[in-house]
Amino acid sequence: MAKINLRRMARNQSGVITAIKVAGELGQRIREMGLVPGTRITIQGRAPLNDPVALRVMGGTLSLRNNEADHIEVEVEEQQP
Repeated sequence: MAKINLRRMARNQSGVITAIKVAGELGQRIREMGLVPGTRITIQGRAPLNDPVALRVMGGTLSLRNNEADHIEVEVEEQQP
């Protein structure tokens, strides 16, 4: 499985968060939303200009700006043909 930035994930692509690469208030805010290493996510969709991104996490939908998604590393699952 490849590790990529959450911002680069495609619609309906799933993966597991491996790292949050920001500290301070932004890092704390991301973690408080439940986005911690080991959490499984699926990209649900994007706004017309690709910002923000909507993702499914723990049975709910969460929206992140691209500048927030830039700090989240995800190990993506291989797409089945």
